Formats: sequence, C-alpha cells, structure tokens
Amino acid sequence: MNAPEKPMPPSPSASEYILDNFKPTDRISVLVLNRQLGETTQRITTAQKASSPEFQAWLRYKNANGADIYVGMNPLQHHASTRTKDDIEKISHVYLDLDHGGIASLEALENSDLVPRPNYVLNTSPEKFQVVWKVEGMTIEEAESLNQAMVREFDGDPAATDSTRVLRLPGYTNKKYATDFYVQAFTESTLTYQLRDFKLQIDSQDAPRHHHEEVGRKQSASSSALSQSEHDWAYAKRALARGDDPEEVIRRIADYRAGDKHDPAYYARHTVEKALKELRSGRADLQSCDKDINHAGEPCHEQ
Repeated sequence: MNAPEKPMPPSPSASEYILDNFKPTDRISVLVLNRQLGETTQRITTAQKASSPEFQAWLRYKNANGADIYVGMNPLQHHASTRTKDDIEKISHVYLDLDHGGIASLEALENSDLVPRPNYVLNTSPEKFQVVWKVEGMTIEEAESLNQAMVREFDGDPAATDSTRVLRLPGYTNKKYATDFYVQAFTESTLTYQLRDFKLQIDSQDAPRHHHEEVGRKQSASSSALSQSEHDWAYAKRALARGDDPEEVIRRIADYRAGDKHDPAYYARHTVEKALKELRSGRADLQSCDKDINHAGEPCHEQ
C-alpha cells in the first residue's frame, strides 16, 4: 500500500509572512508601486503595524486598484526614514530572483548541495520565482556577495542582489501583466542559516556571472566609486550587449530604483536609451534591437 503524499503546507497570508520573517518591533519598508499611474509610495513602519488588519486593508485597496506590493527583506534602523544601505540595521535575509529559466532554474537550486533549503519560495508570475533564506551574522558586504554568487550559479536576476532590495509580498496579485497573477509563498524550511551553510565561492565580486555576463564587465570594474546611476547605466549596457530585450532591462532598472526615484519608469527608460545610443555608436555587434527606442518612448519591438 502506497504511503499517502505529504500535503503541502498552506501558503501564508501577507500578515503571517511578515511576522514569520521579522520581529514585531523591526522597522521594515513596504513599497506600493502603481506603474499605470506612475505612483510610488513607501511606508516605513514596524512589522507589527504592517501586519495589522488596518494596514493590510490599505494594501488590499491599493492592490485592487492596480498597485504592486513589495516588502524590504532587511530591517531598518529605528530612526530610518529612507531605505538605503546606511539605514539597514542588520541582515536577516538573502535571496535570489529567478526571472528567467523558471522551473528549470528552481529545480537546479533545490537539487544543489551548494545552498541550504530555502525558507520560502515565492511564485511571483508564471514560471518566475523569488527564493528567500533567513540568515544571521552576515555583514551587508557578505550578504550582497552571496546574492551575487547565487545569481552566477543559478542564472538569477543580477538586479536583485542589493541588500535594500524589495521583493514581492505574498497574498497580493502581480499587476505587471495583462492578467493578474496571485503571488504565493511556499514554506520549505524553518531554519535560520549562517554564511558557512552556503558553499558557493563568494570572495570575488568581479567573477563573471556567466560567459555572456563578461561583456562590459571591465567598464563596471574600473571604478569602485561609481554612483548608483552610473552602475545602472553600466548594467544596462551589459544587458543590452548580451541581447536582453530593452523593455525587460527598463523593467528591471525601474523595479530596482522604485523606492528612490520619483518616476522610476522614466528614469529607467532614459538610462536604457542612453546605453543603446552608446552601444550603437561604439559597437557593431549589438543585434538584440535594431531600431532603438524611438522619441515617443515606444519599444523597438512588441513584447
């Protein structure tokens, strides 16, 4: 007689997810992003308040009216009013955004002995996942180097390695596509990990993520004092040079800068336009987009 299959634990609600990942007194960032209206609202509050019925009712209202809901994964200092590295109180999570490769990338991760079992896997859209580990005892530099190492190993999104990154909050719908997608989190572990539990090589931040990531690495490695805007521009050049769709690059940069730009979509499009012009004037091998983004702001081809 076959043993019955072990039932999957229910996906936690947004409130349960917040309180499981943070202490009630932790100050966290909740980001509300309405791309259609070009509105970005960031609320920095305690985990207890963010999980309250009143706060969750406000998020449900915003989500129903077209906004995507995100949460910063590392607690902020008690005096913080912004979400920068200087504001981070401690590292409590590392993470990986599997933006392409989907199920195959997730299976490779879960079958690997290089990383421990994640605490949560979020299904954020069809065949796209965000993977979260609870950690302790890591510096910001160690956490970001580990995030980058996991991107290289499992073909993740390189824009999702910063310690101030916001991830999807489960229990709300993803509004980025024509059809809404309900974001769910699945619990895989209740442990809290340390750096030694990850077996990846993280001591070189300049190691190539993949062979196609080598294009343009020298530009970004030439200076350690680049501004964030310069990093965004260098990232756009690398992504475009390896053939990424310009609209996807715009989306990644806009998501990454959603919390600190008044109009992240405009900023991201301007950055990618600048990178495209630079590549067109200096390289003949850029074949991913042969029309550029036109002056009306339309994509060079339909997605």
